[in-house]
This record gives sequence, structure tokens and C-alpha cells, in this order.
Amino acid sequence: MPRFKDFLELHFVILLWGFTAILGKLITIPAVELVAIRTFFTALALGLIIYKTKVPFWMGRVTAMQLIGVGFLIAAHWILFFAAARVASVSICLIGMATCSLWTSFLEPFFTKKKIKPYEVFLALLIILGLYIIFRNETDLSSILGLSMAIGSALLASIFTIINAALVKKIPSTTITCYEMGGAFLGTVLFLPAYVLYFSEGGQLNFTLIPMDWVYMAILVLACTVYAYTAGVRLMQRISAYTMNLTVNLEPVYGIIMAIFIFNESSQLSAEFYMGAAIILISVFIYPVINSFAERRKKLQQAFPDEVVLRED
Repeated sequence: MPRFKDFLELHFVILLWGFTAILGKLITIPAVELVAIRTFFTALALGLIIYKTKVPFWMGRVTAMQLIGVGFLIAAHWILFFAAARVASVSICLIGMATCSLWTSFLEPFFTKKKIKPYEVFLALLIILGLYIIFRNETDLSSILGLSMAIGSALLASIFTIINAALVKKIPSTTITCYEMGGAFLGTVLFLPAYVLYFSEGGQLNFTLIPMDWVYMAILVLACTVYAYTAGVRLMQRISAYTMNLTVNLEPVYGIIMAIFIFNESSQLSAEFYMGAAIILISVFIYPVINSFAERRKKLQQAFPDEVVLRED
């Protein structure tokens, strides 16, 4: 039975997730170098946790390679995520990330063989409408590029989330994340030569952290990644999946509110952005409500098929 402090902690965890994009913009080194440092220290911290708690670590060669492969997707996701916040703004980055449910509604049936649900398609179209309103009169190329990168980041997030949903049923979640953070670090390192050649400023890497960068990086690794993740998994044991999914939708809301106060982003955003963002957020909030109703109706139909048929006749 969840306690009041469990709900408070859940909102704190989601606040930390929303703060991630802000930290990504505050840290002065480029997005690729940031991801390399974040994934290295996160994998190291989780490895220490696994060692101290004696959680099973070795999962076999095939499973290890699968988890490392997912880590490559996470690396690309985070690079696009942090780059979007730098290129455009935190608010635009988080609205792009809110399209994750759109991608999941289309991709999950292909991964899990589930049927496409009509209401998911409707909500996906609603999200597309919101994006259209944002893009309709947008002439700032940095905003267009940033939102496009954030949407790509959301696509990758939906893919590895679907994969992890299957893996977590047979592998400890801490072990999954440790392998995936190691894979994300490896993937970032393998990307560095191409990055230096085509994307970096001046053809050089920049791992020089100023004193405040170390503070922000510590918060990013220890609070927003290691603590927030392990706390989220722990809270899932007490709080229903429906409540978790509904509350997690507050992440972009918290992030945008913080960005408005920290970076004064309200002066950079148009009325079309707020209108489109509202449509996207409404569709994201509505999804778990409709999904819960549909699941209850399905269970009733399975339990009382005759009565359902009579009512439908």
C-alpha cells in the first residue's frame, strides 16, 4: 500500500528527470563529451551498487551483447537529447521528448505482436496536430533543428523502453542499467572519431570541465540517473503502473516550468508553441486514463462475455 511520502518521492524523482535537460544546458562541454562522462560514471556507480548488494551480474555472452547494443541506442538518444536543448531550448527539447508515446503506440505492436489500438492512433494523430501547430509558422532554423533532434531522441527512447520492458522480466533492473550504461559509454567512444571529423568544434574534443561543471555533473550522475532510476524501480513495487505512467507525464511540465524561471525561455517561445505544446501534453495525460478504461472493459468482457453481448445487442 503506497504511503503519502511515496507519492512525494515519486514527484521528486520526476522533477529530477525534468531537471536533466536543464543540467545538460548548464554544463559547458558539448553534448557528446557530456554523454561519455555521464555514462562512464553512471556505469561505475551502478557497478559498485551491484558489488555491494551482491546482485547477479554476469548474464551470459548473448544477453550481455544484447544489453550493450541497447546501450548504443541510449547513447544516441542522450546525444540527441542534450544537443536539442543546446541547439534550441529546454522547453522545445522536452516537448519533442513528449512524442515518445506517439512512437511507442506505433512501434510496440511490431515488437510485442499486440494489436494496434484505435485510441492510440487517435492520440498519436493529436500529437502530430500539436507538432504541426508548433512548426506551422516557425522560421527559426535552430528551433526546427532542435525539435527534430528531440523527436528523434524520443523515437530511440521508445525503442529501448520497449526492449527493456521484456528484458526486466528475467534480468535484475540494476544489472540491465549497468550493462546499458557501459554500452552507451562504449558506443559514444566508438562515435568519437566520426564526431571529431565532422561535427566537433575545431575538430577537437573538449573534456575540460570548469568547477561548476563538476557540481552539475555530480547532480546529473548521482541524483538524476543513479538515485532517480533506483528510486523509480523501488517505487514501482508500491505504486500502481497506472499511477506511475500518469505521474511521469509531468516530466516535461516540470522541466518547462523550471526552464522558464532559470533561462527565461518564455520570452523565446511563441503562442503557437504553447498551443501545440498544450495539445501534446493533453494527449499524453489522456493516454493512461483511456488505456486503463480499455483494460478494465477488456477484463469485464473476458469475465462476463454473455452479459457484454447482451448489452451490445
